[in-house]
Amino acid sequence: MTQPPNADPTLWELHRTLQQLREDQSDGIKQLRDDLRGDLATMSQRFEQMVTKDVYQADQRLVNQRIQAVEDAQEAAVRQRESDQQQAANTRKWLVAVFVAPLLLGLVQLWFTSRIGAGP
Repeated sequence: MTQPPNADPTLWELHRTLQQLREDQSDGIKQLRDDLRGDLATMSQRFEQMVTKDVYQADQRLVNQRIQAVEDAQEAAVRQRESDQQQAANTRKWLVAVFVAPLLLGLVQLWFTSRIGAGP
């Protein structure tokens, strides 16, 4: 049944069109709700993974403290090494003095005895 172009739609056609619009709107709103729920879930997951500024600053302070502790330990190790080297040098000097001094003293005594023996 075709209607002439200037004919008004019947009530049944208007009712069907209105129902179809409501269904389309309802489906569109449902789709928008589903999309919004998905977007909110994604955003929630990203917020859970996001590090706050306070947490980041606390982590940076901890890293700086660890670096400072390592630097302090390195400086202490360098000072200890220098101290050990100085102590080793002093020990070598004493060892040389302990072995060389008696030899020199013996040589001086021999020289004096040879002088005294050759003198009169």
